[in-house]
Amino acid sequence: MSHIITLIPGDGIGPEITEATVKCLEATGVGFRWDRFQAGAEYMRRTGAPDPLPGEVLDSIRRNRIALKGPLTTPVGEGFRSVNVAMRQALDLFACMRPCKNYPGIPSKYQDVDLVLFRENTEDLYAGIEFESGTEGFGEINGLVAAHCQRWLRDRSAVSVKPISEFSSRRIAQYAFEYAEHHGRRKVNIIHKAEIMRLSDGLFLEAARQVAREYPDIWYSDLPIDAICSELVINPERYDVLVLSNLFGDILSDLCAGLVGGLGVAPGANIGTHAVVFEPTHGSAPTIAGQDKANPTAMILSSVMMLRHLGEDAAADRLEGAVVDVLRSGDHLTADLAPAGTEPVGTQAFASAVVAALESPSPIAR
Repeated sequence: MSHIITLIPGDGIGPEITEATVKCLEATGVGFRWDRFQAGAEYMRRTGAPDPLPGEVLDSIRRNRIALKGPLTTPVGEGFRSVNVAMRQALDLFACMRPCKNYPGIPSKYQDVDLVLFRENTEDLYAGIEFESGTEGFGEINGLVAAHCQRWLRDRSAVSVKPISEFSSRRIAQYAFEYAEHHGRRKVNIIHKAEIMRLSDGLFLEAARQVAREYPDIWYSDLPIDAICSELVINPERYDVLVLSNLFGDILSDLCAGLVGGLGVAPGANIGTHAVVFEPTHGSAPTIAGQDKANPTAMILSSVMMLRHLGEDAAADRLEGAVVDVLRSGDHLTADLAPAGTEPVGTQAFASAVVAALESPSPIAR
């Protein structure tokens, strides 16, 4: 049986790391049929399309229920909204799951890090509700905040709205506790800033605490976002499962990736009730696009997560083991991982080494 997967190569280095990942997946022996679609900034530039996220892409994901996606470029401070955010909201991909763990062969200042971060994906400041001074929406809000900040009455200003609901807060907490229970993880930390944002983050924290009481066998605690940043830099090995709202989750997942070697080795999944999109945590890196320099590890590991979701656990173990073999041997590392004085390999050569490790009758001891 072949699994039908929506495949979105993405922008920048996306097509290169997608090609490398598909090569590795097909070498596992699992059958795939790829439903290929383009989206993002490069798609708009090439085709003149008005929308970076065509409806046919969303229709394919709804139909197939699983997608593998390369990174998509989002303009900074101008242009269209983030395609990633739009996709998550359109498909109600409410949980962003980002595992971060040390692998042998990947340089890191830390050892024994093995944590999973769950980020609520649909609310918070990433809902994109913003108003600029001089607009009707801003005028409605201005009176509410002017008493707290008189500069709003005379300067050019803008405001972002931070919606938090009990439903979404409970849902992400429930998903994280369920994951912990089914994967033998014994600690969950809820991360917040409820001492300052007492209503919005207070609601998030209250809902998570209610969920925690339903799982008496899992140790639970909560920490302010600033405290967990300090703790992770000092003792990251103490943490197991972290649950955060949207913006804090985005920021902290990059910090956690830095604990284990960087964004180039950080996989991820965006999970909903009816669809899952697997993608690396990193961006599109346009400065090295088309140069065969990108590290495909994060996307290959995202595809390992996809295999487990499909129930192909044996293939997932083999592919992850092959990646470990290549990383540990140190003979075929991309430029971001190769030690000083050694010759790095390109994206496709790294993938070929992973395929060779998959097919080797005598793989390196794992």
